[in-house]
Amino acid sequence: MFRRFSAVMIAAMMVATAAACGDSGAEGGGGGDDQIVLGFSQVGAESGWRTANTKSIQESAVEAGIDLKFADAQQKQENQIKAIRNFIAQRVDVIAFSPVVESGWDTVLKEAKDAEIPVILTDRAVDSQDETLYESFIGSDFVLEGRLSGEWLVEEFADEPGPVRIVELQGTTGSAPANDRKQGFGEAIAADPKFEIIASQTGEFTRAKGKEVMEAFLQANDDIDVLFAHNDDMGLGAIEAIEAAGLVPGQDITIITIDAVRDGMQALADGKINFIAECSPLLGPQLMELVEQVHAGESVPKRVVTEETTFTQEQAKEALPTREY
Repeated sequence: MFRRFSAVMIAAMMVATAAACGDSGAEGGGGGDDQIVLGFSQVGAESGWRTANTKSIQESAVEAGIDLKFADAQQKQENQIKAIRNFIAQRVDVIAFSPVVESGWDTVLKEAKDAEIPVILTDRAVDSQDETLYESFIGSDFVLEGRLSGEWLVEEFADEPGPVRIVELQGTTGSAPANDRKQGFGEAIAADPKFEIIASQTGEFTRAKGKEVMEAFLQANDDIDVLFAHNDDMGLGAIEAIEAAGLVPGQDITIITIDAVRDGMQALADGKINFIAECSPLLGPQLMELVEQVHAGESVPKRVVTEETTFTQEQAKEALPTREY
């Protein structure tokens, strides 16, 4: 009887072991119990916008029951490429990332494709000609954000004889938002020659660098009418430089920024910024929905544009009490 019981137990253990081994590879390295494993590489933590974006993604992953493997690239492309290769080695189910810059991704994205791991781009696009290397891109229309900023300026200064001297704080060199916001803004002001960009330099999307570059702009140029900053944080840094120079931001220099994070909206409500084009960081819920659809093999849109708006001072005052970020 003992030998018969032992034989039955051993056989049962072998079946269970075989089943477990089979499950471990069934979903390409999934998180067990059919849990989706998402590898996500973030640009960094360079701004209030990025912090809110990271929080949205992390909280949405928890809510969706997705196992999130998170990597911070610290604004370096080589770190993102390394992270993506680590995700491939770990056999995650889906890879998503917000590219530091637009170019230089084809090789690593081809590696993900060869490993049959789908990729989703978030917030920023890549300039690859091979659109089969990623499933979808979810994010804002950066060209539109720049264009809306320029159109507001043209309307605001419609009765001014000119010239209107503009300085521009660009985002990270080579990044999609920097390239596209510059393009959209330039297109909007191009028809009227009185608008002139007299200086343009990267502020790297950070408050500290925005302040530093604005200080240089003020030293090199006697008369600045307008500042166009590619994000709120650079604009907020520039405000510090403007005030230190004895000028009144929002009055002596008209200030236009993009993002609409809480600090920027407060500055707009206080009259230190004059206009903000929104760029929402709360992409988490939409991203998790896309991840689930892609993992299930469903067809998804190649481009998902987030819905956004613009803000003047009065609109900022209205929106601030319920602002989520």
